[in-house]
Amino acid sequence: MLALKALSQQPESMTGMSIPNYAIPLMGTILLPNKYPPKQLLNFTKLNLRSMQMKSKIVASIEARMTSSRLPGKVLMPATSEASMLEYMIHSVKQSRLIDDIIVATTVNETDQPIVELCNKLGVKYYRGSEDDVLLRVLEAHKSIDSKIIVELTGDCPLIDAQIVDKIIQIYLDNDYDYVSNSHVRSYPDGFDVQVFSVDCLEDVSNSTNEQYDRENVSSYIYRSDKYKLDAVIADKELFWPDLRVTLDDTGDYKLIKSIIENLEPKHHNKFKALDVVQLLKSRPELLQLNKDARISNAPYQTIADKPDNG
Repeated sequence: MLALKALSQQPESMTGMSIPNYAIPLMGTILLPNKYPPKQLLNFTKLNLRSMQMKSKIVASIEARMTSSRLPGKVLMPATSEASMLEYMIHSVKQSRLIDDIIVATTVNETDQPIVELCNKLGVKYYRGSEDDVLLRVLEAHKSIDSKIIVELTGDCPLIDAQIVDKIIQIYLDNDYDYVSNSHVRSYPDGFDVQVFSVDCLEDVSNSTNEQYDRENVSSYIYRSDKYKLDAVIADKELFWPDLRVTLDDTGDYKLIKSIIENLEPKHHNKFKALDVVQLLKSRPELLQLNKDARISNAPYQTIADKPDNG
């Protein structure tokens, strides 16, 4: 686990016992007078680390550009009569309880000016960086607004579920993992991908690899190396469908996602969840024919989870 900087003022413990003002924080560890036994010291240390994480600025970044080779301009294609796919996704992310801010990480290309204009219209922050070095673009985006915890999202997930986002953030906050996601071990449908890690972690990644694959895929080095402590969030039985594809990559994907929105929007508006999508497609399997010829992405370092027994 990467070292964390401790806070200068310590919180009150969950037991109601105040941590003394003269406790000295040092690299995530609190040094207490000898009257505090080791077990109590450990509890204070864990509390200090969790407190630091909970006070950290949590920012969702959405990687988006107009020059997709398979479906150019896909992020600004209509989701509804009033909103593009990217706008629809931003509204969904805003439903998160734990995210403090959103930044769209786009490129310096003139072709991405419409994304900037959308961000201005919505009052959403944006950052323009390298098209090819996506890792650097995301890192610089977060450093530009002093993020501490990154929630990495991509613009090809317009159906993102804020409940899943919050679930993964909470697991990260409650533990000492470097990286928590539901995507490096596939169990959820492809299109509800969430990855959470710190800015410090991503900076360490940036300093550790110059491989093109890693620079293009941002977090791949984290889970393909043995350097970091990972947690894979596995879907409950009712959401377990790793072969389902609801990500926006080509024309067939767009037709399916547009159909899902048209079917669920009248009842749920922009607040339907992943479970609503799964239930719709199980009850209307003919909709899956819309993207049956879509390109299947085989991520070289991704694995498929065993189906859970619960539910």
